[in-house]
Amino acid sequence: MRKPLRTLLAAALLLGVTAGPVTLSPAFAATAPAPGTEVRAPDLSAVIAGLPRADATAALVRVGGTEGTWAGSAGVRDLESGAPADPAARFRAGSVTKVFTAATVLRLAAEGRIDLDRTARSYLPDLIPGRYATVTVRQLLNHTHGIPAADLPGETVEEWYAHRFDVHDPEDLVRSATAKPREFRPGTRQHYLNIGYTIAGLLVERVTGDSFEHAVERRILRPLGLRDTYLPGREAEIRGAYNHGYQLMRLEDGTTGLRDASVWRATDGWAAGDLVSTTADLERFTRALFAGRVVRGPLLEEMFTLPEVADFSTGAPAAYSAGLSMKRLGGREVWGKTGGRWGYNAAIASTRRGERTLVYSVNSTDAKGQDAPPTVLALMVAAYGLPG
Repeated sequence: MRKPLRTLLAAALLLGVTAGPVTLSPAFAATAPAPGTEVRAPDLSAVIAGLPRADATAALVRVGGTEGTWAGSAGVRDLESGAPADPAARFRAGSVTKVFTAATVLRLAAEGRIDLDRTARSYLPDLIPGRYATVTVRQLLNHTHGIPAADLPGETVEEWYAHRFDVHDPEDLVRSATAKPREFRPGTRQHYLNIGYTIAGLLVERVTGDSFEHAVERRILRPLGLRDTYLPGREAEIRGAYNHGYQLMRLEDGTTGLRDASVWRATDGWAAGDLVSTTADLERFTRALFAGRVVRGPLLEEMFTLPEVADFSTGAPAAYSAGLSMKRLGGREVWGKTGGRWGYNAAIASTRRGERTLVYSVNSTDAKGQDAPPTVLALMVAAYGLPG
């Protein structure tokens, strides 16, 4: 179970101070410059200064919105050459993929091809068994479906690394998950898992008669001009220039060290977590999404509506909507989505009306660990302020 956000942020502040001259005052978040001016962000530049460090080897950051702009990068492209990190590099965006998947489903709803209140089984009768007959499309998107996680090989990072080139068929993942008893009655709890979005990706394919990848490209990537964003399918290597991601793990000689985790198939994530992008593309997508140019009207509100249920594990109020999540930072609501693949942490975030957007890629050395890396947490605090 993850520690509460406030506890983690306190740890990040402490670690940031001990790692170097990092100032994490929430004043940056509280001060709104005139529209169109450049944001002066010593907090953000200090957060990423000094990379590589123990928790991260590189970081790419962009702040935008009506309150101003700032962009910065730090760290190295790879540990062998020590060359500076490429600010235009592609990276694995992990669960940020879910925002694209949710937006694609909602656009299909606008086209009249998907009904959020219909059951997933009505679209995929050959795949969804009777025990999950009442799960709706909306419940897939807001994690209130009650379907448990699929079984995947490995329990440690070393075992997962050994299976990094495995190919996972999404239908097999769904069969693995739905063969188990439900975790709760659909619509009564929230449990953040990938499986709902795997089913959503298959649903997109069923109603369009096209591949999930092409459906997203046609409805989102191409109209927005996101030329450096793609869904890799079975490809293990990132196309074009990228900053290498490293994962801390046990090595053959019994010591603990870093392995290059850049080349790694993401078929276990697929529609829930395999997107590759850049900070420039994700910033463009974030601006368009929050401005209502990707999903429109009442369907857009699905992305900003939290279900009135409790979290399955903690009992806290639900934090996830269709594709996004919400936290109160610096006294205001911040909506967005984080993502993690081995070697890479990424996020998009924005205030509701787009006054301040944040996009980052951090090459974290334990990107899928129990606790979020200090550099990642410090960026959120510097951009928006402390929780509350």
